[in-house]
Amino acid sequence: MNNESTKSDQAILTELGQAIAKERLNINMTQIELANEAGVSKATVQRMEDGKSTQVTNLIRILRALNLIDDFLNFLPQIPIRPLEAVNKKVKQRASKTIRTDPWSWGNEDD
Repeated sequence: MNNESTKSDQAILTELGQAIAKERLNINMTQIELANEAGVSKATVQRMEDGKSTQVTNLIRILRALNLIDDFLNFLPQIPIRPLEAVNKKVKQRASKTIRTDPWSWGNEDD
């Protein structure tokens, strides 16, 4: 997968479906076997492999059945704990909106 940020959603779904089908075939598993292992319908496996949209939980179940869930989770960045969070033992739970009306300066810059 190259330059995913410029690809359409459909192109990414198609590529993901092809990768799932390829891995399924690499381990010599039929769509029915994958569906049974993942706890989804065969139609769901077919839709996913055809690059059609499906629920994220179905993707997770299929990746787990293909033993790819760790690879999937490893693509998520590991965000380090900020020093204040470590001291306060609180993890930030919401974004704050910071609006700065005037640019920061040292003070008397007219001198």
